[in-house]
Amino acid sequence: MPNMRSAGNTRRSIFLRRRVSKVRFTSIQQHMLLARRPECWTCKADPRRTSTEAATIPLAGITAAIGLYQRLRLPLPWQATTKPLPLIVYGASSAVGSYAIQLACLSNIHPIIAIAGRAASHVESLIDKNKGDTIVDYRKGDEAVVSGIKAALKQNGLSTVEHAFDAVSEKGSYQNICQVLDPHGAITVVLPGKKYEEIPETVTQSLTACASVFVDVDPQSPEGKAGVRTGSKEFGYLFYRFFARGLQQGWFKGHPHEVVPGGLNGVETGLRNLKEGKASAVKYVFRIADTSGVSRESAL
Repeated sequence: MPNMRSAGNTRRSIFLRRRVSKVRFTSIQQHMLLARRPECWTCKADPRRTSTEAATIPLAGITAAIGLYQRLRLPLPWQATTKPLPLIVYGASSAVGSYAIQLACLSNIHPIIAIAGRAASHVESLIDKNKGDTIVDYRKGDEAVVSGIKAALKQNGLSTVEHAFDAVSEKGSYQNICQVLDPHGAITVVLPGKKYEEIPETVTQSLTACASVFVDVDPQSPEGKAGVRTGSKEFGYLFYRFFARGLQQGWFKGHPHEVVPGGLNGVETGLRNLKEGKASAVKYVFRIADTSGVSRESAL
């Protein structure tokens, strides 16, 4: 759960580390502990932005960045491509999908083929149709999604797509992607604990998880044995500052959000809305200080 808290007179957008029960990294936990080196996962919040907007960024934003640049190995924003580089973003209106589109645009990755539903108007505000970006409506069914992706590629004079960010990873999403993905392409998914058996063996498959920014380079890994000392933790350190700079300069923005009344007492309402499919292109934010029986001082 991303949160906003005060550090002296400096507001910071903070990604908190959870260490409760066997599930170490989940959205909702009873207790949260700030990591020993919080500078790796904090950034100064622009005073011109609301704290609630800033709260939508840390977890979803870094997940999008890891997926695009650590997993799919796409060009970084400061090394933007100048050639057509098609990308499928499935679940484009979700927070992760939306941030993936924002970052892809900063990397000049186009055409973006965004798979979305009733929140297509939100996705429309993120893509650049002048560069071939398009939206495919998943509500029309799997066959329509596959044919829509193929049509988008053809319209841009392309015959194949080699990269896909699946921010849904269920309900037929990656199966649809694999019907159009290059046999030797790459796909990254976000739901752990699944086998994804329908993804062809020739396709490079990876799991994107924001928790990787807590992990040092394993000395026993191929990278560690080769002497590599920096990895995902340093990646997170850099990108949180990149987000802050984007907020300050106006080329990066938070996700549409809704403050749920009641603070932590409203978590059940938020979860129920998610379960019932009421949330679309919106991130729920809970103000701890609004919780009954919690003083403002103890919430900071």
